[in-house]
Amino acid sequence: MSKNLEDIVSLAKRRGFIYQGSEIYGGLAGTYDYGPLGTLLKRNLVNEWLKYFVDGWDDMYQVDSAILMNPKVWKASGHVDTFTDPLVECSNCHARLRADHIKGNKCPVCGKEKTFGEARQFNMMFKTQVGPTAGERVYYAEKDLKKGEQVTLVDNEQEGSNQTWPGSVAYLRPETAQGMFVNFKNIVDTFYPDVPFGIAQVGKAFRNEISPRDFLFRTREFEIMEFEYFLEEKDWEAKFEKWRKDMHAWFKHIGLPEAKLKEVEVPEDDRAHYSKRTIDFHYDFPGLGFDEVGGLAYRTDYDLKNHQKESGKNMEYRPKDGGAPFIPHVIEPTFGVDRNFLAVLSEAYTEDEVEGEKRVYLKLPAHLAPVKVAVCPLAKNKPELVKKAREVYKQLQKDIGNVMWIDTGNIGKNYRRADEIGVPHFVTVDFQTLEDDTVTIRDRDTTEQNRLEIIEVTEGVSHNGKEDL
Repeated sequence: MSKNLEDIVSLAKRRGFIYQGSEIYGGLAGTYDYGPLGTLLKRNLVNEWLKYFVDGWDDMYQVDSAILMNPKVWKASGHVDTFTDPLVECSNCHARLRADHIKGNKCPVCGKEKTFGEARQFNMMFKTQVGPTAGERVYYAEKDLKKGEQVTLVDNEQEGSNQTWPGSVAYLRPETAQGMFVNFKNIVDTFYPDVPFGIAQVGKAFRNEISPRDFLFRTREFEIMEFEYFLEEKDWEAKFEKWRKDMHAWFKHIGLPEAKLKEVEVPEDDRAHYSKRTIDFHYDFPGLGFDEVGGLAYRTDYDLKNHQKESGKNMEYRPKDGGAPFIPHVIEPTFGVDRNFLAVLSEAYTEDEVEGEKRVYLKLPAHLAPVKVAVCPLAKNKPELVKKAREVYKQLQKDIGNVMWIDTGNIGKNYRRADEIGVPHFVTVDFQTLEDDTVTIRDRDTTEQNRLEIIEVTEGVSHNGKEDL
């Protein structure tokens, strides 16, 4: 089956996975909102990642750092000076585009040729102001407000005023990594872990992309799952190979076949300024071809060494055996939440034919499916069936969590609705259920139906979503 991105985008909006950000106002380029089902799928994806890379390890420490950081962080990390993309402008339509994304000399917006001037470097960090906005007058109390003390409001722009309250430049973080590096000393001082150990984080990052494109693939606001693994320099190659294999295992775990994945060794000229070796992991996206879903970088001791220099704080690790202190080196496995989400959705999108009719369904791995089971009474105008179906629904909801109640339309249409959002199993309560507490359960992928006792459904589906029914 040939897939295209347009069909996936259409389904994502139609069934409440992804909406255009600020849609009622015409949207904002490079921004999207997760709908109810998209939020559940993303939450399941993140939770699986945490179980896979954080919760199951004794040497991982999860943090949740601030999005706004002291701007000196970004100076030390190199982002202020080097976090740039080449920008060109078309002299005909004035479209601003990334120079390295343009093929040939033709403007992809207006179609004119040879209309681009020289490329200039564009810093992708979003700049903002912390405190009162620059240029506005700010009034403050000259003295603290205390009982019996007269207070005078002073204009900070008045001539002769020797007190100021200037605004401060800050940036929306372009990566989550620095939040882990600046907390390295805190983790060491608080928990005193053995090296190697990791600091993990899942969080938002922001990049002022010149040309956001391709749905969730390149956006201005996105989410990252990653960890910084601190180690001795002599161990980096062995650990790099270990995490490379573990990243392949992760992609398999979320349903991405090996045949649609490939590694790309990033050449030195294209690597980030901090990296000595980087491997990008590419997935074959419908309509886009192979492109990045994750990366593995050896950042050396670049970040900790620079933070030690700029902050004046000692970033050395002191071994418990009395060995010489050293600044650890770092390996960084990174996973884009939104790109992993898009890859999972793309891989799951399936079309087939059932009883002579086209069927669209999401063949999601059961542990990622936003809804695990749908429950439906065979006839919604039969109170005894509805009552029993509600009992089954409540029990499954208690045991599993994400269960959908559905009783609109005929049973065939209900099957299709559940299939289209990736519900692995559909439970129908019928008149036989009233007699022997058995239900009909239908498999999403095969459409086969079996009769099971209600307790068998609960036990099978509630086992971490990896049901065996």
